[in-house]
Amino acid sequence: MRQTAQTSQKKAYDSIYNRYIKRLLDILISGAALSVLWPAYLVIGLLIAAEDGLPVFYRAERGGYRGKTFRICKFRSMVKNADKIGGGTTSLRDPRITKVGNFLRKTKLDEIPQLGQVFLGKMSLIGPRPELLRYVRQYQGEELEILQVRPGITDYSSVEFINLDEIVGTENADEMYEKHVLKKKNALRVKYARTVSFRTDVYILFKTVAAVLKKAFGFIVKKEHR
Repeated sequence: MRQTAQTSQKKAYDSIYNRYIKRLLDILISGAALSVLWPAYLVIGLLIAAEDGLPVFYRAERGGYRGKTFRICKFRSMVKNADKIGGGTTSLRDPRITKVGNFLRKTKLDEIPQLGQVFLGKMSLIGPRPELLRYVRQYQGEELEILQVRPGITDYSSVEFINLDEIVGTENADEMYEKHVLKKKNALRVKYARTVSFRTDVYILFKTVAAVLKKAFGFIVKKEHR
């Protein structure tokens, strides 16, 4: 009985929901969001350019659906060429983060350009957060199941590690991430692939909204008390 249940879970990513219904929902929701949020794109773009010039967007390669790589798109929250100055993991009070970028990160507004990638099918609203290629290439065993669902804007790991910078600390952020976070995030990504469903996506969506509001509120309160 236990073996049957595990097999069923492993094949959740082959469900009609994941293969067809989820994609339709992504198109409808992201399309509606883009039509409403385009003024915010303009305002945020102008703020980034005013503080640190162009480019407004940050693009970098990530592991994608069924092993295909793609370039994730975010509003740039760090100084230019930040990935050449430091590591791939953002540390606590990372000096590469701009003032506008700090606000965008705390409110998760730096992620909204990915709505366009959801609409185009590169990503999904809910799904495993796309990882750096050097980590994706290390996937083995059950971790390969992560690639059977489209990477998403949020998932279990996004909620669990919403304060990732505080977890990795101020020094050796990449090393701390690899030792104490990466395997746990991969386990949560596998969990999503094995349990993907409409119910799962709604649950993660509400958990994400609650976590982001809590984080944003805490950021605002800290600002007011300074």
